[in-house]
Amino acid sequence: MNAPDAAALGRWLAAHVSGGGGTVRLDRVAGGQSNPTWFLDWGGRRLVLRMKPRGPILPGAHAVEREFRVLLALADTPVPVPRVLALEEDATVLGTPFYVMERLEGRIFTDTALPGLEPAHRRACYLSVFETLAALHRVRPDEVGLGDFGRPGNYFERQIRRWTQQYRDSPGPRIPALDRLADWLPARMPPDDGHVAIAHGDFRIGNLMFHPTEPRVIAVLDWELATLGHPLADLGFCVMPWHSAPGEYGGLLGRDWRGLGIPGQDECVAHYMALARPTPPLEPFHVAFALFRFAVIFVGIADRARAGSAADPEAARLAPLAERFAHRALQAAGLEAAA
Repeated sequence: MNAPDAAALGRWLAAHVSGGGGTVRLDRVAGGQSNPTWFLDWGGRRLVLRMKPRGPILPGAHAVEREFRVLLALADTPVPVPRVLALEEDATVLGTPFYVMERLEGRIFTDTALPGLEPAHRRACYLSVFETLAALHRVRPDEVGLGDFGRPGNYFERQIRRWTQQYRDSPGPRIPALDRLADWLPARMPPDDGHVAIAHGDFRIGNLMFHPTEPRVIAVLDWELATLGHPLADLGFCVMPWHSAPGEYGGLLGRDWRGLGIPGQDECVAHYMALARPTPPLEPFHVAFALFRFAVIFVGIADRARAGSAADPEAARLAPLAERFAHRALQAAGLEAAA
């Protein structure tokens, strides 16, 4: 995606954001697969611009408006989020809807082994991840104006249907492992237990910012998939590093993660459970469901790469991960031996 019109953005900023002025400077943030993002310098303001992609997209996808709403709602809660400043839903301003938020200084890790850190630091970072997720799930949606942010109840049923349909609507090749999961998940879905939380939908280390020097999370990023959902959907997604290899979005399989100081999945889940509202146990279904969703997300990335509308120029390289995560989901479900 080409950089937005800096002059048009400057005029909009002058009308909607205080404290800046002068020339707008934009630097593309690499690595995102969803909504194109730029660091934005405007006078003395260091900001972030996040936009919906141009071109055809699936209904409800890339919803920067929902991102803005949930970030605004969580601003005064224990959940660490950047401060959002202004939303523009009129696509004629820059060619697509967008919002602006304050820029935080910190560290983002794409490798879940957290390279360059001391073992004790890694351990504390991992525990902070699960503390942050528990803090999110302790927030009562109706108390922060998000009581209507999604439909409560039957979350897994609706999500399985949604992601299965998204996969089946893809113009790309069929993936037998995903077809198998699309049949297995509805048959193994636990009964609805009434648990409802603000679900991030993509809660993983790559979407968290850590303090520049301290081993703690200072911001949860990329809220595009947030909704009202079941807390175990996020928790199942958060344990993905123990179910994926280094070449699969920087997972831990095959690494000496204990020697690196990283606590195991069971310890991290227990840490979450001790801090979250009372929650049922994490089951293989929840992990398989999370990996299935991630596989379908990569199906969408592959589709955008073929269409030339992917946010990241490396999208074509990542496209094969759809099939690899589908097999990881089968392994988590006990339907396939680990490779």
